[in-house]
Amino acid sequence: MIVVTGANGQLGQLVIQSLLRSVPASQIVAAVRQPAKAGALAALGVQVREADYNRPDTLDAAFAGADKVLLISSSEVGQRLPQHQNVIDAAVRAGVKLLAYTSLLKADTSPLGLAAEHLATERALKASGLPHVLLRNGWYTENYLASVPAALAHGALIGSAGEGRIASAARADYADAAAAVLTQADQAGKVYELAGDSAYTLAELAAELSQATGKTIPYVNLPEADFKGALLQAGLPAPIAELLANSDAGAAQGGLYDGSGQLGRLIGRPTAALATQLRASLA
Repeated sequence: MIVVTGANGQLGQLVIQSLLRSVPASQIVAAVRQPAKAGALAALGVQVREADYNRPDTLDAAFAGADKVLLISSSEVGQRLPQHQNVIDAAVRAGVKLLAYTSLLKADTSPLGLAAEHLATERALKASGLPHVLLRNGWYTENYLASVPAALAHGALIGSAGEGRIASAARADYADAAAAVLTQADQAGKVYELAGDSAYTLAELAAELSQATGKTIPYVNLPEADFKGALLQAGLPAPIAELLANSDAGAAQGGLYDGSGQLGRLIGRPTAALATQLRASLA
């Protein structure tokens, strides 16, 4: 029995779909905060169980009979460690044989502010004695593609990543990696640094966007504080603006780059190319 937490989320849904290529639906549990919103998952034939990171009793029920659990990190920045600790404790109580955790690329050395909660979770896993594997995910290409409409509307792509190279990959690539780890033997103790096969700067992303649209879209690099201010002015909530600006600043320091090729090897194919994803999003 494989349990995927956060299964209603974008990554979780893709992991479920990937698992279904090799695992019977009856052996997959989609653990979600709101089962009433999991109709699409239920239609796939998987079991849907309630699992709220803030309510340990739901986690105990969700993990009943589980051999493996995928802990998809919480989206509630600032609350992640206690929520993840609840999941780890429940997995220990359930006698789970392997817990896979979606951490952050090079969490132990990353300059990104996001790394702190991920590293603390990794340490909590080690302290628990639970057999586990770390999926240190790099950036989703979709994170930057989300800024394309604004770039087209304003005639420029803005950020604060400088000349930092970003080895992003498609969310589906990371989902396939999680499914691979959950279905392969002897994964306990492994640490995967997962990133795209190729890397780009935001200036190169702007050039790719210009070529794809026939419009001249330059990249404008801003100080971190100014980029955060622009995101706030665009209507983003303060925590999201803070996260994105800090992540760009971390990218400028190499925090979103890895050239090891581990992701492509794990999923057995090349990761999705930036140009391919960009053109698909424009279409």
